[in-house]
Amino acid sequence: MPLAIVRSADDALQRLIDGNERFRCGTVRSPTTQKAVLTRLAHEQEPYAMILGCSDSRVPPELIFDAGLGELFVVRVAGNVYSPEVSGSLQYAGSHLNTCLFVVLGHAECGAVKATLETKLHAARQRSRIQILVDDIMPGLSDLDPQTPPSLQLERAVEANVRWTMRQILDSTEGKAALAEGRKRLVGGIYDIGSGHVRFL
Repeated sequence: MPLAIVRSADDALQRLIDGNERFRCGTVRSPTTQKAVLTRLAHEQEPYAMILGCSDSRVPPELIFDAGLGELFVVRVAGNVYSPEVSGSLQYAGSHLNTCLFVVLGHAECGAVKATLETKLHAARQRSRIQILVDDIMPGLSDLDPQTPPSLQLERAVEANVRWTMRQILDSTEGKAALAEGRKRLVGGIYDIGSGHVRFL
């Protein structure tokens, strides 16, 4: 069955939702390796969505959204943190590739968020470069209630971190300009490692 044409950010989001459902049900499409597709992609790319996700090996966006070659523009960094380099990648997707949907994708059991919780709640100190990630994530957990039951702490921290990254994007000059155009949309999502389901916020 051919996929629906993506004409808007809403169409792009629906394609991600549909792709995730195929992934969870085990009805994924066959990988596209036809010569015509490879030839076309050698000259241009038109990804329908940009995904800022975590580097975790269990969360590859192309697989969990059942996306083919050239369909997603993906940036992955531990904890899906926002940085100048990530900002530049988002700007490239929006201005040069005309991507209309931007997704910040967090996931259950995120190690970077877990390390940040350890620092916030127990004053743990991480290795130097990991601490940089922790310092980037920490402001997003400022409203997290330290009395939250331990079983819920990480889950709520992961969602808070996704919302923190989204807020930084929305507050940036480029983010404000892109959203002012009215064609682009930013959404957050949480991937559940156990079920394979992506819950969009």
